[in-house]
Amino acid sequence: MEYETNSSRDGPGHSPPSPRQSVRKNLDFEPLSTTALILEDRPANLPAKPAEEAQKHRQQYEEMVAQAKKRELKEAQKRRKQLEDRCKLEESIGNAAQTWNQEILPNWSAMCTSRRVRELWWQGVPPSVRGKVWSLAVGNELNITHELFNICLARAREKWKSMPTAPPTEPETEDAGLSLADREASLELIKLDISRTFPHLCIFQQGGPYYDMLHSILGAYTCYRPDVGYVQGMSFIAAVLILNLDTPDAFIAFANLLNKPCQMAFFRVDHSLMLKYFAAFEVFFEENLPKLFVHFKENNLTPDIYLIDWIFTLYSKSLPLDLACRVWDVFCRDGDEFLFRVALGILRLYEDVLTRMDFIHNAQFLTRLPDHISPDQLFSHIHAIHMTSKNRKWGQVLQALQERNSPVLKR
Repeated sequence: MEYETNSSRDGPGHSPPSPRQSVRKNLDFEPLSTTALILEDRPANLPAKPAEEAQKHRQQYEEMVAQAKKRELKEAQKRRKQLEDRCKLEESIGNAAQTWNQEILPNWSAMCTSRRVRELWWQGVPPSVRGKVWSLAVGNELNITHELFNICLARAREKWKSMPTAPPTEPETEDAGLSLADREASLELIKLDISRTFPHLCIFQQGGPYYDMLHSILGAYTCYRPDVGYVQGMSFIAAVLILNLDTPDAFIAFANLLNKPCQMAFFRVDHSLMLKYFAAFEVFFEENLPKLFVHFKENNLTPDIYLIDWIFTLYSKSLPLDLACRVWDVFCRDGDEFLFRVALGILRLYEDVLTRMDFIHNAQFLTRLPDHISPDQLFSHIHAIHMTSKNRKWGQVLQALQERNSPVLKR
């Protein structure tokens, strides 16, 4: 081992040494690492090490070196495994993207319902083709054009120019009776909500690269559907679409998604219809997870407590973004039913934890899910959920409930 020797060359203007320097001078050496204290002989002004102590120190040093090498080898193996897994994933995504681009998308109408494509869909749509697949799967029943988007956007900009400069206030949930003018006035609420949309990404907030796009889509939609206006949660849906589509195409997909029966019921705050969706959900909840269903009933934990936020944002706020996009993949394929199947998959994934919690802790857990959730693990639990009850599928159960009087969630 190396030592640093302190020479005692005092010049004419040399200042008195500090106490620390005096100690080092008396020792005649300065160790550069802890191993020096173990392996090296003691300074001449100290008693020599006994042979047994020197042997013990050599053994300790060898053990330290062996442990360090073992840690380095383990870390190297871990890094190699991570690199191999990443390479395999990238290769798998590349191959899947090639299949989608060359085989599926050019023959969409003929292949989109085939078993092979459905299996690929379940595994996750490659990010490079995700936007195109979503657009085709959602469709454009509203026949919205890019020109219509520009007209709605121009109107929104006129409204923004005429708006007062006072800061926006929190939106009201109970807005079913607002006039058309009041609905369009919800334009001012958009700025407030955009700042809270995926804040950790720092791309949708004012000054970020996607702020104008998100602002444009939400403003244009508010003018396109003044009867709906802007409702909290819409910004997350629009943001996910912006990450995968150009602005006009994102607007077309956004408007058509929100026009689906389930989304329209929630965003128009149709309480009667929302209760029917919750009642249908409970039918399949009891069928698939009877033990947890009873536990929730005993604790008066009703579906509205956790489902509203999940449905309003299509899980984009509740789940990690990459996992939310994979949920969207299958949602675009299977429709509203899959949203409730995902909810049951989440409950199944955390069933053991939830059955040990009381009302407060269950509500807190479900309204703030863990930050890290394995996509494969969650989809495995979703796959285990059967959306059939007494030989009736989701649509049949929901229709039967709609034909009856409005259900009431009992607490």
